[in-house]
Amino acid sequence: MNALADSYTMFRRNLKHALRYPGLTLGILALPVILLLLFVFVLGDALNAGIGQGGRYVDYLTPGVVLMTVTAASMSAAIGVCNDLTQGIIARFRTMAIARNAVLTGRVVGTVVQTLIGVALVIGFAMILGFRPQADLVGWLAAAGLILLLAFGVTWMGVAMGILSKTPEGASNIVAPLLYLPFIGSSFVPPGAMSPGLRWFAEHQPFTPIIDTLRALMLGTPVGADGLWAVGWCLAMALGGYLWGRSTYRRRAGE
Repeated sequence: MNALADSYTMFRRNLKHALRYPGLTLGILALPVILLLLFVFVLGDALNAGIGQGGRYVDYLTPGVVLMTVTAASMSAAIGVCNDLTQGIIARFRTMAIARNAVLTGRVVGTVVQTLIGVALVIGFAMILGFRPQADLVGWLAAAGLILLLAFGVTWMGVAMGILSKTPEGASNIVAPLLYLPFIGSSFVPPGAMSPGLRWFAEHQPFTPIIDTLRALMLGTPVGADGLWAVGWCLAMALGGYLWGRSTYRRRAGE
């Protein structure tokens, strides 16, 4: 019970920081909004005609941008935990009677909550631009579950990477793979429309099945085997990030 109470205290602390200093959160949200505007109004018609998807490009694009909203939040988690470590607040927490992992757990849960709010805002903005999902209630629940699982996974990965960094500036760079990998996936065009080498990479990297599964759930089309791969990758990131972050945090906090 003490661990839960301490984690909740850290969760409230992180949310208060986000409300007092919203610049980082707004900056992260700006990226998916800019991508929606750019690809819908500037490149949408050309890309849709070139890849032969049929329908409207905004319907194809939005699930990929939603995933990017989730991965971009990992930067906030990395910078936040690195700030705590470099500014000495962690050392102060160590002198208090709080659960060892409460600082990380509160950070992760706080970031996930902010991420889900950001995802809701991005989907709402996409619908203003013409996005028309066809999911039923079960599809929306499954999509929400996948987004939540992905958010936990990439946030734990971001926290682990932030602990490794010696400066907040370095923390913003070390999470770059989580931000850039979705670009080399099926976010904007299907892998089949890419050159052979790039297509092989896009088809086998973690975020492509997650994007395809999210797209299928939102548009009401069959998920297929991508669903199992998507859940598997999300679980692997969540478990791997948790174990990595916890062990690294204990080593660094004990310095």
